[in-house]
Amino acid sequence: MKAAVAGGLVFDGKAKTLEAAMDLAGSGEIRFAPAHDHRAAGAMTGVITATMPVLVFEDEVSGERAYVTMNEGLGKTLRFGANGPDVLERLSWIRERFAPLLKRALEIHGAMDIKRQVSEALRRGDECHNRNKAATSGFLRAIAAPLVETQAPHADIAEALRFIGGNDHFFLSLSIGHAKATTLAMEAVGGGSLVTTMAGNGRNVGIRLSATGKKWYTTPASVANVKLFAGQSIADATPTMGDSYVTEVIGLGAFALSAAPAIAEFIGGTVEELIARSESMRAITVSEHPDFLIPALGFRGTACGIDVRRVAQSGLAPLINTGVASRVPGAGQIGAGTQSFPLQCFLDAAKAL
Repeated sequence: MKAAVAGGLVFDGKAKTLEAAMDLAGSGEIRFAPAHDHRAAGAMTGVITATMPVLVFEDEVSGERAYVTMNEGLGKTLRFGANGPDVLERLSWIRERFAPLLKRALEIHGAMDIKRQVSEALRRGDECHNRNKAATSGFLRAIAAPLVETQAPHADIAEALRFIGGNDHFFLSLSIGHAKATTLAMEAVGGGSLVTTMAGNGRNVGIRLSATGKKWYTTPASVANVKLFAGQSIADATPTMGDSYVTEVIGLGAFALSAAPAIAEFIGGTVEELIARSESMRAITVSEHPDFLIPALGFRGTACGIDVRRVAQSGLAPLINTGVASRVPGAGQIGAGTQSFPLQCFLDAAKAL
């Protein structure tokens, strides 16, 4: 997290070196806040700075809007704590060239129905958290013609298409943004015992409820028992962090593993084990999603609507699908897998209700 903050300050021009950025970050001159306090979300470190372009999502019923940064890809990225010249150069390209071009293409296309794209991706083998291959392909299919219609230089269009097409996690930002807008609508309604946010910062994890708005119920974060990349050690793994678990809140990610059997190769475990753990989430949810349908289950909807009282009564904590960042600044992602979100958050929240 510290490495990502330092990289963000250099990227924003607030410091010339990473060392100076670290000093500035600890000086008290920089104000920090959870992205969720600003109707926003970011994967892993989740750092959002003033000059980063964001994607905007709107819930049509409530008018609630959410904001999410663009996905950089896998490996050494700012969201995994990498902050070297290559990382900052990629972020600068996104800000200076890619984002303006994408904005023009989206203006030509018009608003996209992201929920429909998520629903289709579930039918094609994604769970829209750790696996976004079909969803990214669907987005690329939708935006390709509008990108051409911008009449930008062919080299710029080709570079944009290669970036999206070569980044299987590009859609993750869209999935997070869609989920955040949905949960903001839940919070606007208010009341009830539904979970609206699950997040972590590498030290603590916390949840929010529809009934208590911005109040956090927190507990220490733990290191997930995940599948590590070759040559990596669990001793180097960072505890749970990021805002992307908002996807689980609305029935995606680990709650939709039954739709994505191929993900077992990436996160570990057998297909049967992952499906069983995912389906167990029906015991702590209030409904099945009417649009997020799983062909392998006879088009049954994913479990959705985490009820904190059901969690407390059953002792079954929500399952999350997660990436793992290295404790070593600049090393990037070292693994991925599933874990149960710490139960204590839900016990404390249920007691508060």
